[in-house]
Amino acid sequence: MPADAGPRTPSGPRRPSGPRTPWVLMYHSVADRAEDPYRVTVSPARLERQLRWLRERGLRGVGVGRLLRRYAAGRAAGLVGLTFDDGYADFLTEALPLLRRHECTATAFVLPGRLGGRNGWDAEGPRKPLLDADGVRAVAAAGMEVGSHGLVHTDLTTADDATLERETAHSRALLAELTGTPPAGFCYPYGTLDARAVEAVRAAGYAYACAIDPGPLTGVHALPRVHIGERDTSTRLYLKKVLHPLRRRPLPPAQAPAPVPAPTPAPAPAPATATAGDPAAGPVAGQAPGPGQATGSTRGRR
Repeated sequence: MPADAGPRTPSGPRRPSGPRTPWVLMYHSVADRAEDPYRVTVSPARLERQLRWLRERGLRGVGVGRLLRRYAAGRAAGLVGLTFDDGYADFLTEALPLLRRHECTATAFVLPGRLGGRNGWDAEGPRKPLLDADGVRAVAAAGMEVGSHGLVHTDLTTADDATLERETAHSRALLAELTGTPPAGFCYPYGTLDARAVEAVRAAGYAYACAIDPGPLTGVHALPRVHIGERDTSTRLYLKKVLHPLRRRPLPPAQAPAPVPAPTPAPAPAPATATAGDPAAGPVAGQAPGPGQATGSTRGRR
């Protein structure tokens, strides 16, 4: 039996091996920045050391979709989920070369309603450019998983029904049109969620969703993650790994991750972006958020 295979049940399939809560790391921007009030930026040098630390311990970073497929098959030992929120343009220029160097993949959660825009929701932070449509396609072509972070980075717990549908279902449709593959994963902006938001994400067709510390909502559509920042040295990474199963609730047995479908790209369609004047697309980069859309909250950044 392979080393990472879990025990077989009487009916044959393997049960997931290892902890009942996969270890998923949450990154945002990768750049050299002196000003970082929300602690969302990791320097390339620090990311290099963090990825090396994983590799030296027999761990390898993968996208969350792949992590869950292996988890469901009982073959997730040695795998760590890597996620990059917000869809910063520096993922392509700074993070991707380092991920390739260390033979890792990752999930990039992007905002199809802000393609080519900036992080206007961070009121106090420096303005950072976001991936444009070509950048998102390049990320997918490089073998990285592309997931939705909502349409324009709205707190779903304050969204009305129409906004909630745009942030979940419509953002998924836009990314499917853009990349040729419907995204399997969603990531809650700010890490905030409630039962209504979780149900909307599930109803939109996502196979999984990432949160931060979802508490009693923990499940396949509310996966816990741990924030990784510039201050996370080898010692801090070790402590975060050890403490993760103690600080985060395990996935309920009834909600153990089902196999997440592997991407099956369709023929590339014409470019698709949310544009101003399209009422179904919601606000886009450069426009003021509508009612119920958070703009500068630091919730979830931990």
